[in-house]
Amino acid sequence: MDQLGIDALLLSVGPDLPYLTGYEAMPLERLTMLVVPRDDRAENVLVVPRLEAPRVAAQPDVFRVEPWDEQDDPIARVAAHAKGASSIAVGDHTWARFVLLLQDALPGAQMSPASRVTAPLRMVKDAAEVAALQAAATAVDEIAMTMRDRTFAGRTERDVHRELVERMLDAGHERANFAIVGAGSNAASPHHEPTDRVIADGDVVLCDFGGTMHGYCSDITRMFVVGDPGSEVQDAYAALVEAQEAGVRAAVVGARCSDVDAAARSVLVDAGFGDAFVHRTGHGIGMEAHEDPYVVAGNAMPIEAGHAFSVEPGIYLHGRFGLRLEDIVVATDDGPRRLNHAPRDLAPVA
Repeated sequence: MDQLGIDALLLSVGPDLPYLTGYEAMPLERLTMLVVPRDDRAENVLVVPRLEAPRVAAQPDVFRVEPWDEQDDPIARVAAHAKGASSIAVGDHTWARFVLLLQDALPGAQMSPASRVTAPLRMVKDAAEVAALQAAATAVDEIAMTMRDRTFAGRTERDVHRELVERMLDAGHERANFAIVGAGSNAASPHHEPTDRVIADGDVVLCDFGGTMHGYCSDITRMFVVGDPGSEVQDAYAALVEAQEAGVRAAVVGARCSDVDAAARSVLVDAGFGDAFVHRTGHGIGMEAHEDPYVVAGNAMPIEAGHAFSVEPGIYLHGRFGLRLEDIVVATDDGPRRLNHAPRDLAPVA
């Protein structure tokens, strides 16, 4: 905050608040907001609805809890604690209604996204965070391996989706964040919503799933095929595996995020699938499934030890099929470390 000239940090819903306090606010119309002044002689205050206060684990050496009652004005309370601040960073996930009210209550303050302050901190994972990411990755690895022995033919995408959600919860995830299941031509839509389409012989099935476990996220994509996929799919998938491997190898400390994207993308361009790779190569992961750093063309940010991100090139041929392969990688001084180890082949299933 001192380096950026930020006088006060205001955090509401979203991952920044639990990152700093251990408390995750419910997304309510009642305002919860942590006020962090730049002046380290001033106290940090968590303004919270009184009915939510019992959920807060007290940490008096870190912040003071200030409950507010239904008849109170929480915006006025926050504004009082931020009074005099000329530059304020507001949590990126804060509801617009609260931001607009705060602008009215603090008319002299210039507001900017809190991620200017928090993203550089959260991007570099410490050993405990990497261990949490590894535990979540191991859990979905085991699910991916279990699915290799499951029957897909005759089931709907929605049915497989439900199974993935249930397995994530059974494996220790507090919540399932997503479970994309796309069969055949549906897999050509990268974020396809599962439907009642019945999986049939010859279908490739894309399964991209992840959740939150002990506060940190998992995210994995594996491909399955019922019967013979044909030479076109097999050749495309071979290029995809090579592209992902190139991206992982490029993810060394000091390389730019754009270098990783280019390494994976160039393989698919050379194989004739450049136009079919329609998204970035990866995204950061931690308390959010998608966070900084983003592995995308144009991002010249150097990779640092402790950065955690996905490497997930894809090939999407509209009306025909879609393929994606995704692992989570942590950059270390000894080279890229994959957290996912489930087999990466085009898995044959019944």
